[in-house]
Parts: sequence; C-alpha cells; structure tokens
Amino acid sequence: QVQLVESGGGLVQAGGSLRLSCAVSGSIFSIHSMGWYRQAPGKQRELVAAITSAGSTNFADSVKGRFTISRNNTKNTMYLQMNSLKAEDTGVYYCYADVTKTDWRRKDYWGQGTQVTVSS
Repeated sequence: QVQLVESGGGLVQAGGSLRLSCAVSGSIFSIHSMGWYRQAPGKQRELVAAITSAGSTNFADSVKGRFTISRNNTKNTMYLQMNSLKAEDTGVYYCYADVTKTDWRRKDYWGQGTQVTVSS
C-alpha cells in the first residue's frame, strides 16, 4: 500500500506564512506528478499547485506569486510554501501523488487533509 501524510497546517494571521509537507511511503516504485488541492467550506475542491517528477510546476491563478511548490525525490516528500496568506486561502489542504507501485499498478493516492485557517 501507499500512504500520504500531510503536516504543517494551522492557524495564521493574514499576511503570514505556512509550510505544508506531504510524505509518501509504502510500496513505491516511482512517483510521477504530485500536488495540492484545497477545499473551502461550501466550495468544490480546487487545484492549488502541482509539480511533475522533473520539477515543472503549475499554480492556480489565485496563488501565483505567493505559493511555491517543491519536492524531494530522495525523501518522497513534497512541500507547499505559502506566503502572504489571505483569508480566502482558508480550507482543508489535500496532497495527492500519482504513484506506480512495486507491483506496477499506477493510481492516484490522497492524504487525509490538513486544515489551514487564515484569520483576517
């Protein structure tokens, strides 16, 4: 099996920063793209940022210039650095990873989510 564990969420004032981490473990052969989604109360889950295995990134327009995404392929860990946070960044942040397992099966796996609350 494959597990994703997120950490780093919390409560922060507007203008502040947080760094989320997502550690992937289990029967991993390779990890392809990884990324972060978020879901605010009453809203649909939306893509925040994604990164390929080669390091190419893309971001939602709402976070461009404020968030950066990175990954450590040796540690199978991904990070989301969030700066200049706004109240509208509040939500549950979920990480995902497109994984090929050691049995050659490939699928997306998700973390349990971590709450980010930005107070205005």
